[in-house]
Amino acid sequence: MQIAVFFGEGFEEIEAVTPVDLLKRAGHEVLTVSVSHSHHVMGSHGSMYKTDYCIDEVHIDNFDMLLLPGGPGHKNLEKCDLLMRKVRKFADKGKYLAAICAAPTILGRAGVLAGKKATCFPGMEAELYDAEYTGSEAEWDGNIITGRSAGCATAFALRIVEAFDGADKAKELAGKIYYDYYKPQA
Repeated sequence: MQIAVFFGEGFEEIEAVTPVDLLKRAGHEVLTVSVSHSHHVMGSHGSMYKTDYCIDEVHIDNFDMLLLPGGPGHKNLEKCDLLMRKVRKFADKGKYLAAICAAPTILGRAGVLAGKKATCFPGMEAELYDAEYTGSEAEWDGNIITGRSAGCATAFALRIVEAFDGADKAKELAGKIYYDYYKPQA
């Protein structure tokens, strides 16, 4: 699978880097994409990251999943009109969307969570609009995978592996990193 992880200024580092790492370990092609016109994006804790591409350098429709990390930078993701059009297009086509922490609110405001189970950073659940808030570490409903917070980044990434590769592969990967808390959803 080919996955695009979108970086906006102020993104939560662990919510972006953990899924990138674990999805690559699972054998997926993961590309990081800046929503600005610079390959260098500052995280919410002052770490500078160099992305593989800027958003105008990739053909987003070729990806199998769009992944949105949270943190204060989620607002910069939502300000990117091209990304928001592609989020809605992916939802319409039943392609995978993943978001963690504050970023599931982007999916809520985009109208793609209606009738879905979802989780997000506690206190933001009203912005999931018409979704069933679960409060889980990670939630998978159809083509949507959401995560609660930075502390749940590993569970979130493993849920994505489970969606693409099955529970056995996700459990195997959890074992390889000595993550004892992963419980398959399926």
